[in-house]
Amino acid sequence: MPKSVLNWFIEHATELSHQQSSPCDCVAALAPCMAELIHNAPGFLEPEHYRSDPTHYARNLIHRSANDDLSLYALVWMPGQWTPVHDHGSWGVVGIVEGVLEERSYICMNSERNRDEGIELARGGVILLPSGAVTSFVPDPDHIHITGVPTERPRTVSLHLYGRLMHNFHIYDVASGTRQLTEVEHNASH
Repeated sequence: MPKSVLNWFIEHATELSHQQSSPCDCVAALAPCMAELIHNAPGFLEPEHYRSDPTHYARNLIHRSANDDLSLYALVWMPGQWTPVHDHGSWGVVGIVEGVLEERSYICMNSERNRDEGIELARGGVILLPSGAVTSFVPDPDHIHITGVPTERPRTVSLHLYGRLMHNFHIYDVASGTRQLTEVEHNASH
């Protein structure tokens, strides 16, 4: 039964995340679980997890822990939809359910990372994450990137597990060298 598989994943992810003392150990423990879910449980998402928005990628909240130390979202990316350049302030594990998600990384060239002005970012590499791929990130140094789907590719659905409620994150203005903490709704797109 697909729903029980998703519940198993959430319970197992909660247990594993509480057993780990560092973000690196946490994503190392959780990435194989994400891969198992995506590879072995087709149809585990409910119809409401596929909600899309014609103007922005959609963030569909699947699970929020009682103390906000874990959240799980299904993100739906229509062709041409991208995030702004951003970070997470958390560890995360991402699995691709459908399509190909493109990630373009940025590297902070400053030695002092925790500031909102005078940020020097350089473009890094590009990663193409096809259906079944799993990737992860940790908060220190934070993972600064832009993700999305080029107009010539079909819809992509990705599953995002974070070590906190992902209700805010920094958005970077690369040209001006600034960043701003931005609040987002739980089931909203941005």
